[in-house]
Amino acid sequence: MTKSNSRANALEVEGLIKSYGDRRVVDEVDLEIRAGEIFCLLGPNGAGKTTTVEILEGYRERDGGRVSVLGLDPGGRPLQLRTRVGIVLQTTGSFERLTVAETVAQFAGFYPNPLPTEEALSLVDLVESSDKLSGDLSGGQRRRLDVACGLVGRPELLFLDEPTTGLDPEARRRMWSVLEGLRTQGVTVLLTTHYMDEAAHLADRVSVLVQGRVVARGTPETLAPPEPILSVVELQLDSPDLSVAELSRLVGEEVVPDAEGWVRIPSEEPTGLILRLAEWVRSSGRSEVPGLAVQRPSLEDVYLALVEHHGRRIEVLS
Repeated sequence: MTKSNSRANALEVEGLIKSYGDRRVVDEVDLEIRAGEIFCLLGPNGAGKTTTVEILEGYRERDGGRVSVLGLDPGGRPLQLRTRVGIVLQTTGSFERLTVAETVAQFAGFYPNPLPTEEALSLVDLVESSDKLSGDLSGGQRRRLDVACGLVGRPELLFLDEPTTGLDPEARRRMWSVLEGLRTQGVTVLLTTHYMDEAAHLADRVSVLVQGRVVARGTPETLAPPEPILSVVELQLDSPDLSVAELSRLVGEEVVPDAEGWVRIPSEEPTGLILRLAEWVRSSGRSEVPGLAVQRPSLEDVYLALVEHHGRRIEVLS
């Protein structure tokens, strides 16, 4: 596998435009993906993700803008670019009657200097299944086979379209391990997914597309919502010593415990609130807080807020 020696950009997009008739589905999109990072493109169905990625892969012509993939224009799918890029679609094809090893070897034939078949299978932990028919694999194994087919050509850049859709939790985690291994080898990955926990776990950076426009970009931790989202402090009241009335006075609003005694208090300053709650519990003669947690806004919370806000805004402007 080619290892990146710098943090130069593997992919650059400026002012990308694509229309179908009067409808512009990709609207002045700018992207920058650094060599060796896992970059996640997020957005609801119909946001323009697939069209954007197909343009970057060279499968679809653009109407405007500049695109550079590994220093080359993907328009026309030049051979010198195809041999340096791997593509894993949602469905790779039907090879049920070939063994796992034969399937990977089939893809290896498309490249001038492919990995040995066994090495490609080892990257996705499928060596022991090499003699199995592809049609006999589980869903998770079949998806890892798809990735092996995308990696066998020693790509510098790998396009991954929703790699864990339909997989069970264990298979998803194994796929995450595979993708994290690619990062350590310097492979650049452009990932699309509808799973926000997957993006938060894997991505170095993300961009959010809404109705063909990039509305936010950044790391999963720093992606900003259009308006502040409050953290939620959760406290379990498991004793009559912990009075709901006193707690309501402490936080300045009425709190209502659920059936298990948990109350949930939105807060702009959760750390300060926790300190006050801990002191209140101690003043009630308790040495320990029975149950205390802070739920900070997740990537999914921020993503949903961005999609709702910018979806409405773009509709108004249109």
